[in-house]
Amino acid sequence: MLGEARFSFVRILIISDLHGNLEAVEALPKDFDLLWVLGDLVNYGPNPAEVIQFVRKNAAMVVRGNHDHSLGFGEDPRCSVRFRAMAEETGRFTRSALSAEDIHYLGSLPLKASICVDNTRFMLCHATPSDTLYEYRREDSTSWLSDEVSSAINVVLVGHTHLPFYRPVKGHAVVNPGSVGQPKHGRPEACYATWEDGKITLGSALYEFERTVQKLGRIGLSAPVYEDLASVLRTGKPP
Repeated sequence: MLGEARFSFVRILIISDLHGNLEAVEALPKDFDLLWVLGDLVNYGPNPAEVIQFVRKNAAMVVRGNHDHSLGFGEDPRCSVRFRAMAEETGRFTRSALSAEDIHYLGSLPLKASICVDNTRFMLCHATPSDTLYEYRREDSTSWLSDEVSSAINVVLVGHTHLPFYRPVKGHAVVNPGSVGQPKHGRPEACYATWEDGKITLGSALYEFERTVQKLGRIGLSAPVYEDLASVLRTGKPP
């Protein structure tokens, strides 16, 4: 279902793929009027409950990611082969760390949302407009041209790939803010986007990733999974 809300504020912080990384979340800018979250609050990181609490307290709009869906409905998050073991092990930890209310919250998040701000209409989803949960689509994909997006939409906001980009497409723009909690753009930084006075800007913030790595070492992961997760956090690249 496509929900709709209308707001008129000055500065919006847009984030995605928090993945239970509290240190990265705490490094984000604080000077925003609205916070929008494009899904994947959980898995891979050691603080899923605290991240959910942050989102529930601060976000004006949140859509469901594949990892949120996995926890909410007990389904496979359909990760790539390289990340499957990481998702399975951290998924078990995440489920044990969350309350029943947290899990219900993840499953209740909408798949899409439409929001109008100062005459700019945004569509929010986790992956792509045609496959909101699972399709892994990079910036240069020609599939962006074939999505059925209403002509009334000015900006489509997506996440999922953990790679930030801005791309004009057929009368609208597609924007991926990158990942807060598990960046893969080559630098260990918490990525985000901001919208202010009609302009979208991609940004990033340094955070204490070694502290997150240390926490991962205390949650009972196997050595290969721990080493892969630590590598991603330290390098900002897939292992």
